[in-house]
Amino acid sequence: MQERDVDVAIIGAGTAGLSAWQTARQYSDEVVLIEGGEPGTTCARVGCMPSKLLIAAAESAHQAREAAGFGIRIGDLGIDGKAVMARVRRQRDAFVESVLDSMQRIEPRNRIKGHARFEAPHTLRVGDDLRLHARTIIIATGSRPHRPDALHPAGDRLVDSDGVFEWEDLPESVAVFGPGIVGLELGQALARLGVRLRMFGKSGSLGPFRDPALRDYAERAFNGEFYLDPAAQVETIARDGDQVVITFIERDSGQRLTERFDYLLAATGRRPNLDRLDLENAGLALDDKGVPFYNRFTMQCRRADGEGDAGHVFIAGDASQELPLLHEANQQGRIAGHNAGRYPERRAGRRSTPLSIAFTDPQMATVGLSRDEAADRFGCDGVAEGGASFEDQGRAVVMRQNRG
Repeated sequence: MQERDVDVAIIGAGTAGLSAWQTARQYSDEVVLIEGGEPGTTCARVGCMPSKLLIAAAESAHQAREAAGFGIRIGDLGIDGKAVMARVRRQRDAFVESVLDSMQRIEPRNRIKGHARFEAPHTLRVGDDLRLHARTIIIATGSRPHRPDALHPAGDRLVDSDGVFEWEDLPESVAVFGPGIVGLELGQALARLGVRLRMFGKSGSLGPFRDPALRDYAERAFNGEFYLDPAAQVETIARDGDQVVITFIERDSGQRLTERFDYLLAATGRRPNLDRLDLENAGLALDDKGVPFYNRFTMQCRRADGEGDAGHVFIAGDASQELPLLHEANQQGRIAGHNAGRYPERRAGRRSTPLSIAFTDPQMATVGLSRDEAADRFGCDGVAEGGASFEDQGRAVVMRQNRG
């Protein structure tokens, strides 16, 4: 067993991990980056970059269909599913390659491949052959799609948001479970590319919106393009041959329908990659989901012995289960890298105003706290509200785009 002492050990080489490495290197040459999964960031491999490629193709098809509204006749619209997906994968691979190229500036001895897990608060076991003793440790292990047990009867016809980008052709039909941001982006793109689609939700939520008026408006807008029921009554899911058979109560009509789909797409959120780290050996205080308690301004984890948040372990990116967004991962990684590098000194880092955008049509965005969050944080009995509609604005009428 090889033994090695380092100043900072970073588990995970995604956006947060790379940001943490670049920052921590300002304080020491003994900073190692450990990667046990697929190379390249989540954003480049299976996140915002490939999804935007699919959305761009769908937008082209949609604009071609809408051209008649401007007096422009294009003729029959043909969509080559194989060509669409080949471009998505080709460009996706180029994005990943650029990330891998950027990692080459990290010294080979400080790039470690293997699965890391805690043996003790300052000790990591990497694979079977290396034991690392680290002054500080940063957890930046990212997240993976969540697949609820209720969807497992679909068998290998169940795909998640990672698997979509491995398709070599567009399917004829897809049932999407989860009308959050990912589900709406991918679902609308597939529908505009000619895929027969139904989208089912469970709780009634839709995209990033919590305000009832905005949620209801968005629901009407999307139902104009494809079937969407954010509070669906799904009775059974079964595998039959190469298809998934779903029985559900159709909204509005109340009829019980049974339909067949080529795939069931689970867009039901992501879970942090913490379950294989043996965190019980790290001396950290964990919540009921196994996520460390941490200070969001220092990214420093709380110790289990009641010593507050003065521990030597930090967390960043999707692993923190705060906001699974690229800019948040980059910022959290930078804060964690600074504090791990200069430990035991620590400083509060600047956090951005919460910002979330769904690249649907119409686009949806939230900035800052929600009404309920603001009321809870500031103890307000009431929150002032205002609203404005741009439907009658000149640009909306001329461009046939703005809604709401």
